Amino acid sequence: MVSSIVPMPGVALERGELVLDVNGGNRQHSNVDQLIWSVRELIADLSRFYHLQPGDLIFTGTPEGVSAVAPGDRIVGRIDGIGEVVLHVGAAE
Repeated sequence: MVSSIVPMPGVALERGELVLDVNGGNRQHSNVDQLIWSVRELIADLSRFYHLQPGDLIFTGTPEGVSAVAPGDRIVGRIDGIGEVVLHVGAAE
């Protein structure tokens, strides 16, 4: 599970801060308005090829600053106005 599903009826963000912190330090910082294609454009284009359903997740690229994480790391990701997800990196199985 990625996170709890949070209903956002009729919302397609035009602007919202994107932040990723690792172990309390900022790793990535951007804004939804910096995406190459807007959220509306992504949904419209993907809908031409896939039958999207409520709750579907669309994963895109990443802002600069991407880097490896290690077991024991604590990752906090958030989008302004949407919510936050926190995860702890466990040992490899």
